[in-house]
Amino acid sequence: MYNYDKGNVIDREGERVMNETMELLKQEEWRLIDQSSLGPMFDALQSFAFDDTLCTSVGAGASPPTARAWVHHETIVLGIQDTKLPYLEEGVKTLREEGYKVIVRNSGGLAVVLDAGVLNISLILPDTEKGIDIDRGYEAMFLLIRQMFADFPVTIEAREIVGSYCPGSYDLSIGGQKFAGISQRRLRHGVAVQIYLCVTGSGSERAETIRRFYEAARKQENTKWVYPDIQPEVMASLSELLGQEITIQEVMTRFLTALNQHAERLQASSLQGEELDLYQGYLQRVRERNDKALAHL
Repeated sequence: MYNYDKGNVIDREGERVMNETMELLKQEEWRLIDQSSLGPMFDALQSFAFDDTLCTSVGAGASPPTARAWVHHETIVLGIQDTKLPYLEEGVKTLREEGYKVIVRNSGGLAVVLDAGVLNISLILPDTEKGIDIDRGYEAMFLLIRQMFADFPVTIEAREIVGSYCPGSYDLSIGGQKFAGISQRRLRHGVAVQIYLCVTGSGSERAETIRRFYEAARKQENTKWVYPDIQPEVMASLSELLGQEITIQEVMTRFLTALNQHAERLQASSLQGEELDLYQGYLQRVRERNDKALAHL
C-alpha cells in the first residue's frame, strides 16, 4: 500500500501503482445498477448471484465495467470458514434470536453484518490479458472511497484493524476505528471488488453482535481455523467518525459523483437479455450452496 497524499514524496514504484490503479477507475463507460433502496425483501443471496452474473458478462465483453450498489436488512453473512466452528448451531441460534437472517457467502472471508445502515458497493471489471493484480483492485476501491470523502478533515487508512470482524489488510479506518472492509471475487475473466461501508448506526454494536456469535459458536475451544477476537470499540460508522449524520442516500450521491469523474458516460441499467438467464442459474447455485452449508442447523 502507498501513501497518495499530495505533497508527499512518492517513490517510482508507488507512482506506477497509483497510475495503474487510476486506469482501472477511468473507463469510457461505467454501467450503474443501483439496488440500494429495494427494501427488506431483497435477499443477500440475490446479491451474490448478481455479482457472479456481472463478472461473467463483463468478463466476456458483453457488458461495460459495472458499478453496483445495494443494501440488505438484518442479515449476517458467514464465510465458509465460519461453518467449521464447533458449536455453529448455537451461534446461528443466537443470531436468529436477535432477529437476523443467517446466510453463507460463496467465497472466502468471515462473518459480517448487513443492515439498513450499511451500503455495499461492487466494481466489476474485466480481467484483461495482462491480468488485474489483486492489490490493484483493492487500491482502486480505496482511492475511490478517499475521493468520496475528500472534503472531510480526516485521513482514511487501509490496514488491518485487529479486533474487528472479518479483518483484512484493506480494512478502511479513521483514527484506528474500522468502518469498511474490501474483498474480491474473480469469476470467468471478471473481477468484482466489493466493499461494505458502515454508514449510520453504531459500529461497536454491530461488532458486539458478531462477538456474541463467536462466543456461542466457539466457546473458547481450540480450532484449526483462526477466528477474530472481536473488540467492539475498534469499529464505528462513518456518521460516528465524521461527527455528523450521513445517510445512505448522501453516500450514494458522493459515490456517483466520484465515479462520474472517471467516466465519459455513466449509464443506469439493470440485467438485460442473456444476463437474466445467467442470473437465474447463479441464484440457484448460491441457494443450493447456502442450503448445504446450513442443512444441519
